[in-house]
Amino acid sequence: MDVSYHKGFGRNLGRDMEYKRYGHAGRPVVVFPTSQGRFYQFEDSGAVSALAEFVDTGRIQLFTLDGIDAESFFDRHAEPAHRIARHEAYFRYVREEALPELLSVAAEANGGRTLKPLFCGCSMGGYHSSNFVFRFPELASGVIALSGVYSTHDFFGSALDGQIFFNSPLDYLPGIVDPGLLVRLKALRLIFCCGQGAWEERMLADTQALEQILRDKSIPAWVDYWGGDVAHDWPWWHKQLVYFFACWLDDDLMHRLD
Repeated sequence: MDVSYHKGFGRNLGRDMEYKRYGHAGRPVVVFPTSQGRFYQFEDSGAVSALAEFVDTGRIQLFTLDGIDAESFFDRHAEPAHRIARHEAYFRYVREEALPELLSVAAEANGGRTLKPLFCGCSMGGYHSSNFVFRFPELASGVIALSGVYSTHDFFGSALDGQIFFNSPLDYLPGIVDPGLLVRLKALRLIFCCGQGAWEERMLADTQALEQILRDKSIPAWVDYWGGDVAHDWPWWHKQLVYFFACWLDDDLMHRLD
């Protein structure tokens, strides 16, 4: 497997940021880490190895991003306005700095063909990936989010001031009425999954609430619930990643989504 490490100064964040790339060709997949995780977490957890068949055959290129959760959602000593501003700076980094760079790398590997990325993540990564795609659907082909929360309530309580609201999908999605935005959201391939076992209770409730909102908005999505033995942990996420990537890529081959 081709693996490369990248580090550069993130102007939006005012500090160095890192990511790793796995693969030599295929659709770019942007991976967010779990709570306070780093860019190497996806590899260290065994998830890269679990997806090796898709990477080695040139169907996907994984780009595992760094996270700054400790400076935003999990910085309990800072004011909410500062924490959410830090997160907004992170999303600007992803949108304005990381994405153009990694998409350029991916396109070169694909003979100049630019493919819109698939976003992915587990737990907090499921939140980040889905929130990013809901907010910027024009930049994505879809999302695979596993065991995610879909609101800011666990981090900011009932507060929805300023940008907090616009990072809480369960709160902002019901209010979307712009026809153009709805068309873009409906064109995406959205996959959400949650187990019903240990440590999944909070995520299960949010996934069910998200499913209802998407149904009410007529936004197509595959929302899948795995059994009572399926825990909030990497061994199950490995199984889910393999299963949903196989399904997503078979559909990708058939529809050739750019």
